[in-house]
Amino acid sequence: MAADTTQTPDSLTVDINNLYREESFTDLRAANIKRLTPVTQSGEIDPSRSAQYTGDTTLMTQMGPIPVQFPLAAQTLGEAFELFPQGVKDAIERLQERAQEMARQEESRIVVPGTPSAGPVPGAGPGGKLILD
Repeated sequence: MAADTTQTPDSLTVDINNLYREESFTDLRAANIKRLTPVTQSGEIDPSRSAQYTGDTTLMTQMGPIPVQFPLAAQTLGEAFELFPQGVKDAIERLQERAQEMARQEESRIVVPGTPSAGPVPGAGPGGKLILD
């Protein structure tokens, strides 16, 4: 589901055998679910491949809102909404583990004057969203 980040504008290609239609569903409170339905080149549903579901929510923290996306191992939209709360909990746990590991790495780093900082946050996706697989 993740984009291929190794392509450049000059080498960009589209995999026409891996097309999906994207639909969004929400409870208008906290749960947002994206369903990717596989389609053929003509836009018809491709029955040989399964739909994919992704949960999306925004966590309010002391440091401000943090948008989080996570996969949902569901076969139906109803099942995706049932799995959503646990998906959020699992994503928060992975996010905390990642933050603790980053803090450990930062603490063990030797600071040399004039050296650039560590750089962008690992796992940060487009638009600042953290994508947790």
